Amino acid sequence: MADAPVAIITGAGSGIGRCVCTRLAGAGFRVALVGRREALLVETASMLEAPDALTLVADVSDAAQAAGVVVRVVEAWGRLDALVNNAGAAPLEPIENTTEYLLESTFAVNAFGPAHMIARAWPVFKRQSSGCVVNVSTVGTVDPFPGFFAYAASKAALESMTRSIMQEGAALGIRAFSIAPGAVETDMLRGLFDETMVPASAALAPDDVAEAICDCVLGRREADAGSVIRLVR
Repeated sequence: MADAPVAIITGAGSGIGRCVCTRLAGAGFRVALVGRREALLVETASMLEAPDALTLVADVSDAAQAAGVVVRVVEAWGRLDALVNNAGAAPLEPIENTTEYLLESTFAVNAFGPAHMIARAWPVFKRQSSGCVVNVSTVGTVDPFPGFFAYAASKAALESMTRSIMQEGAALGIRAFSIAPGAVETDMLRGLFDETMVPASAALAPDDVAEAICDCVLGRREADAGSVIRLVR
């Protein structure tokens, strides 16, 4: 496994992130599981059929912690091949209830966090002449549900980062994708909407989204590099 590819997955403790970890580990990747809740990361790691996995408790919206994640992964394994920016926050508030804290905290998780991770991973990708970034967005960037004023805007910023990565990184062998699902059957969804508002039949399974993410990492969707891949049920 010394030459096996390496991936960092944020928001790895549950839902889409957990499914991405399972799929990439199954594809032979060494995976670094990043999130704020250690117990969930350990639970994810216990499910993996992989000899190499790191669980890193970190809040990647903090620039120093994001940098620390990349440093620890490269120190452990000497390389980084894929970064999946999956961690997210989705407050549901009408526009008139938007506060400074709501805006700052939402953008910190959904936009600034991925930006910190990308910037710190960039020198590693550049040195290797290869790397892949997958940013998990939402269909709400083009069709925002009422109450997703801050959430949709922060994810739109994330999609813009994907385009910037391709502009600067294509000549360096660096690829980027945005995956923008609709409703996904996760704890986050059910914390916002019950089944009378979003029936289970209208929601994607987390593994459906993970499959698309991993297809990007594994080179199966090269025609979509730099674009937004929208997934709906």
